[in-house]
Amino acid sequence: MIFNLCRVLMVGALAWAGLLFAVPASAQGCPDVEVVFARGTAEPPGVGGVGQAFVDAVRAQAAPRSVNVYPVNYPASADFGDRIAFARTVVEGIRDAGLHIEETAANCPDTRIVLGGFSQGAALAGYVTSAEIPSEVPAEYRKYIPNPMPPEVADHVAAVVLIAQPSAEFLRSVGAPPIRIGPSYSGKTLQMCAPDDTICNGAPAGPPNMAHAMYGVNGMAAEAASYAVDRL
Repeated sequence: MIFNLCRVLMVGALAWAGLLFAVPASAQGCPDVEVVFARGTAEPPGVGGVGQAFVDAVRAQAAPRSVNVYPVNYPASADFGDRIAFARTVVEGIRDAGLHIEETAANCPDTRIVLGGFSQGAALAGYVTSAEIPSEVPAEYRKYIPNPMPPEVADHVAAVVLIAQPSAEFLRSVGAPPIRIGPSYSGKTLQMCAPDDTICNGAPAGPPNMAHAMYGVNGMAAEAASYAVDRL
């Protein structure tokens, strides 16, 4: 009788401990899919509005597979007037995204990674795929640029989705080097630009127009998700 009572008390204590110190599901194992997404200029921390529409569509289309989301940690600065300071914020994001992808590939080798971004975040994600530091980067700044990801990491990246990536014209206007998608990623990269979006369609550089804000509702975020899920 005493033994049974002790056993009941022990089971109850363990149950309470499980409630108090439950380990999050994400810590118990690796997800089937890891979405690494960089938000657009001046969006609050997280994946941003377009990014959330993309993530929601990926989760719906990839079900019942588990999908984890990693928002790239960078300022998404709008300080285009100070080119050096602006470049540093983008480099922060390139470093953060690359390190997270490398760590995921090493620690969760069966997880399929989807790299994406919107607007400034799309440029950042594009740079992450580079096979080399752009030659246009001045020599005195090259030591601040993270090295490209090891080639074998590309095997873990299922898709790259670049939504409203700034055009070459726009990048020149802010003194940024061109985006060259690495050869290991070019065959699994989707670049999406609404025809009237002046940030990505090659129009003279200027402020974003209404078309640039519509990706979350114009069906293109869901289309990008379909592209990614088809390659998982």
